[in-house]
Amino acid sequence: MSDDGLPRNEALGLQTLAVREALPRSQYGEHSEALFLTSSFVHPDAQTAARRFAGDEEGFLYSRFSNPTVASYEQRLAALEGTQACMATGSGMAAILLLAMALLKAGDHVICSQGVFGSTVNLFGRELARFGVQTTFVPQTDVAQWAAALRPNTRLLFAETPSNPLTEVCDIAALAELAHGAGAELAVDNCFCSPALQRPADFGADWVVHSGTKYLDGQGRVIAGAVCGRAAPIRDKLLPVQRTVGMSLSPFNAWVVLKGMETLGVRMAAHSAAALSMAQWLQAHPAVGRVFYPGLPSHPQHALAMRQQKAGGAVLSFELRADDAQQARQRAFHVIDHTRICSITANLGDTKTTITHPATTTHGRLREEQRQAAGIGQGLIRLAVGLENIDDLQRDLARGLDSLG
Repeated sequence: MSDDGLPRNEALGLQTLAVREALPRSQYGEHSEALFLTSSFVHPDAQTAARRFAGDEEGFLYSRFSNPTVASYEQRLAALEGTQACMATGSGMAAILLLAMALLKAGDHVICSQGVFGSTVNLFGRELARFGVQTTFVPQTDVAQWAAALRPNTRLLFAETPSNPLTEVCDIAALAELAHGAGAELAVDNCFCSPALQRPADFGADWVVHSGTKYLDGQGRVIAGAVCGRAAPIRDKLLPVQRTVGMSLSPFNAWVVLKGMETLGVRMAAHSAAALSMAQWLQAHPAVGRVFYPGLPSHPQHALAMRQQKAGGAVLSFELRADDAQQARQRAFHVIDHTRICSITANLGDTKTTITHPATTTHGRLREEQRQAAGIGQGLIRLAVGLENIDDLQRDLARGLDSLG
């Protein structure tokens, strides 16, 4: 039995872990996770403090890098992802930056999918470049181009699968084999699926990155992030950076996401079922030229997605029929502006359905040639399907789609 009372000699299911993992109890025997709102921790004597600060004895020190509530969040997410350990961060982007700072130095080379989130593109292509880290962007689904981009100084391959916003799916096992054969490591952003639908470490990924802001919380309440992986490199490489730089997750935000994770499995199943229904409905609408959703048989990587994922997920994109880019943008804005239920926001992972125009929001800071290379046109709309009645959502979108000339 572990400290939280769970039998470690049994293979527990995801939903049991989501509810029961990391439930340490104080002397009061609380049934819900305690929230430790404190900046520092008191030690019984100077010698104990010295041992703890030296790392010779376990104990919480300072909430920038050491807090019981945050530790519970880390333990639970690691269990859900099937990794040895996890390190919490203040956001998903902070998680990627922490990983980069821990693993990379000036002169190192990264291969990154060109279909990742716009801020991830800018982090690797612009911010890290200022410190001498080189990045080559390649098509998400073409393993041959990943292989061709390898260099002797390649240290990291980074992918987001399914990608934002076109839901492209990469072959995690193939990229892991490629990375390991070159002496590099593979990191996978698992934000869209969460461990309820996909566990990249099961396919060979060394690192799993999360924006806990999305489906881990599930209700759009707080900002959070995490990096999951092996215990030794998290302790020896990530922790020193976290301890010094302080990309910290607040205890309150950790507590909120802990509560969100309790319903992760049932939420993702409901999200995925609704998104599949929506994708099928959009695919049949005459104003829609193409729908991007891994759960559809028409998706180019549908078979691969169904091997790696338990379902298609909650996020889909669709492209409107148009004669040119200007008309495509006008039509996209028309559809978005005619919604009354969907929330016009760039966030996703909420119980509420969100709708956005990627070319001017999530990927608006990219150069036009970068958007074109990633396949993000002016007629593309991204929809993160929430938990409302699907008939209501379809009527909401039909208001704009049906009125297109």
